[in-house]
Amino acid sequence: MKLITLNIWGGHVRNPLLEFVKTHRETDIFCFQEVYQNAQKKISDEERAVSLRIFSEIQSLLPYHEPFFRPVVGHIYGIGMFVKKGIDIVEEGEITIHDNPEYRGIGPTHSRNLQWIKCQIDAQAFMVMNVHGLWNGKGKTDAPERILQSQKIRAFLDGAQIPKILCGDLNLRPDTESIKILEQGMKNLIKHFNIQSTRTSLYPKEEKFADYVFTSPEITVNHFEVLKDEVSDHSPLLLDFA
Repeated sequence: MKLITLNIWGGHVRNPLLEFVKTHRETDIFCFQEVYQNAQKKISDEERAVSLRIFSEIQSLLPYHEPFFRPVVGHIYGIGMFVKKGIDIVEEGEITIHDNPEYRGIGPTHSRNLQWIKCQIDAQAFMVMNVHGLWNGKGKTDAPERILQSQKIRAFLDGAQIPKILCGDLNLRPDTESIKILEQGMKNLIKHFNIQSTRTSLYPKEEKFADYVFTSPEITVNHFEVLKDEVSDHSPLLLDFA
């Protein structure tokens, strides 16, 4: 099976992004972050343009996938997954991993959730978890709220007693304690494959890591790759697994 995870940057690079999805439409599972769905306005005060219906636009290109959108700001912005029809969806849901009750609707300091789907193929169940981790405006180093976020994810991982994949944009450096918490009992494919960057040339800052894929020991990794497509300021990550 193949999985692609990508922070789509709100659909800022819209046409290349949609072409990328079309090219990879045979992928079994897509996990996307920074997704708008039927929004009237963007949550960012930056001048950067976004696509306010990007989830629906992607959905129109994937008629043979089931869409799952989990908003975190109102009903308009969050994370989403597309799972190819034929893969049995046993359960799906979300958990809160960071809560910001003082968020006023603008900017990236909003609460954060983890989206999960329990699938089954040929009587074998497995779980895929999609996450967009906390941004605090202070880089991608450890902070108390990031440690707590990782502990909440860790507890959820430990409670899922089946093969599992955790992926997404964690907004963390590889050398943080927050990442080490997630590595317990999981293989960090960014570290395992000695990946040097998960950002594209559209990202002007020096920090080159944000995106991760972790797999439990029961998952066979056939292939893992950082794709070269520049459809966001994040690179797409491709996992071929069994």
